[in-house]
Amino acid sequence: MKVDGIAGAKTLAALTKITENSLDESVPVQALRDSYLLDGTFIQHALNLIGTPYIWGGTTTNGFDCSGFLKYVFAKKGIDIPRTISEIWDYGIDVKKPSVGDLVFFETYKPGPSHAGIYLGGGQFIHSGSSKGVTISKLNQSYWSKRYLGSKRIR
Repeated sequence: MKVDGIAGAKTLAALTKITENSLDESVPVQALRDSYLLDGTFIQHALNLIGTPYIWGGTTTNGFDCSGFLKYVFAKKGIDIPRTISEIWDYGIDVKKPSVGDLVFFETYKPGPSHAGIYLGGGQFIHSGSSKGVTISKLNQSYWSKRYLGSKRIR
């Protein structure tokens, strides 16, 4: 298979199916994995970590907090990012609308940025949350939409 970075019919069908899920249904992870054509891509690394538990201060596959997860995944891409969410917020470049791979930030337990995840497209993002560990959530879920601060791009 030749990879050209252009989404074909099967990829687009899988992505459409994913975005049509209701808010209460689980995101079909295999369909997301299949939609990224290269094993070892940046997003694939993140998806492979689904189910890893949440550990405050965690930076390894034994457990991640949200910034530890981001730092780990970006390191797989060869990019060294800051360790804390507020530092990552300051480090990133503002974008009006996130694209796949951009970071989405939230104000959760304190004023200012305190949580972030990687945007997957279709209104979904992957993150390490305190209740489920590494998981996929939707930006339009009530909890996240009320706390959304903005998006940043890491270069």
